[in-house]
Amino acid sequence: MKDEDTRYEAVRSRDGRFDGEFFFAVETTGVYCRPSCPAVTPKRENVQFHASAAAAQGAGFRACRRCRPDAVPGSAEWNVRADAVGRAMRLIGDGVVDREGVAGLAVRLGYSARQVQRQLSAEVGAGPVALARAQRAHTARVLLQTTGLPVTEIAFAAGFASVRQFNDTIRAVYAMTPTGLRAATPRRTTGMPTGGGAGTPTAGIPLRLAYRGPYRSTALFDVLAAEAVPGIDDLTGERGHRTYRRTLRLPYGTGIAEVDEVPGDLRGRTRVHVPARHPGGWLDARLHLTDPRDLTTAVQRLRRLFDLDADPYAVDERLGRDARLAPLVAARPGLRSPGAADPEEYAVRALVGRGAAERLARAYGKALDAPHGTLTHLFPEPSALAGADRPLGPLATALADGTVRLDAGADRDDAEAALLALPGMDTRTVAAIRTRALGDPDVAPPDEAVPDAWRPWRSYALQHLRTAGGSEPYPDKRPTRPTRPTWPHS
Repeated sequence: MKDEDTRYEAVRSRDGRFDGEFFFAVETTGVYCRPSCPAVTPKRENVQFHASAAAAQGAGFRACRRCRPDAVPGSAEWNVRADAVGRAMRLIGDGVVDREGVAGLAVRLGYSARQVQRQLSAEVGAGPVALARAQRAHTARVLLQTTGLPVTEIAFAAGFASVRQFNDTIRAVYAMTPTGLRAATPRRTTGMPTGGGAGTPTAGIPLRLAYRGPYRSTALFDVLAAEAVPGIDDLTGERGHRTYRRTLRLPYGTGIAEVDEVPGDLRGRTRVHVPARHPGGWLDARLHLTDPRDLTTAVQRLRRLFDLDADPYAVDERLGRDARLAPLVAARPGLRSPGAADPEEYAVRALVGRGAAERLARAYGKALDAPHGTLTHLFPEPSALAGADRPLGPLATALADGTVRLDAGADRDDAEAALLALPGMDTRTVAAIRTRALGDPDVAPPDEAVPDAWRPWRSYALQHLRTAGGSEPYPDKRPTRPTRPTWPHS
């Protein structure tokens, strides 16, 4: 939505479809909001539009306390775009600027820091530092309102370099002090999660992972159930009311994620018909982290796994025009294309299969300090598998030495070419990795003709066919492999 008059109409109608796609700021109040904010619609002459929360903050506006614009789904544009700006936004979301600085971001993108600054400022109205600052503020708010961690500890956990920087940012973004923001939390209990010391998981940090539009969680949870590797991830509960749990290897420590399925199409109710303007909702989640600095990264990885930043309106509109797909889209509006919580782990699992992945996890995965129910291990790092025979060994070696990059900012075409160059790697496995690990929404099955009308959402089209029983996931179509590959030498 580039036209400002069209954007204003979305604000007037409080259209939740565009939450996260743009923000509007009100000059008379100094507040910026999401398009669906329930407050009285301001006059057109008093409204500014911004492409990101960071841009609105940079222009001197504070976040609305009523609609909490910092908590909206991310823009679907960054999932689709494969250019430097799209890759940069995914890397910033993964916390790269906080860990490696702007210089590290630029190196990963293959540009100079000045070029990255210029491109981001032109596209989203803010540079990498401002974008990371806005993300730190949101992380800090979550920790302040959902945990009992000391304020000073939250400052560094959220990625701030100093307590003063933390205090100044919270005042600028929320017009409140950190302690005031905590005190304003609607519901607080004495049982709020607290830290347990270095290396000890916090009690679960409760989160609401927002999404836009309808969301067919049952279909996505079915995929995760079919792929679950004992010890690494599992599902509990009955279909329609399940909880997905998995271990996470994170930059500063480890984590356990728990995400609940949404029963039906609307939260709290089951309805067959989904209205055209479904307001969206959230997945309830909990994160148990050994280091709270990993909160931002863990959340972003869950968002990619559950495809929470997708634009189901754009996907369904395009695919619904196709005669073959129209009844499938009508039956399952908001169907998502699942991603991967750990791209390198998914690449290995896609290559060797579920049974072999379980044996790898038990033989070479790092055991958790304490089991979390049935979760006992982290999936082995590529370096631990580099000594394996083909086809696992070459893939693990390439992932370990950086020949193949699958991180949030990886160039999808370069990654595909590097994967195909590995001995023993077939095109269907590479297509699965590109779809899931790299989050590409437009992957077609190799050697199969699919209509161009499905672009740029071919990954979603194939997910509709698989869910309806018309196709099988890529890894199941790869050539038969030995049931027990040769593992690395101990």
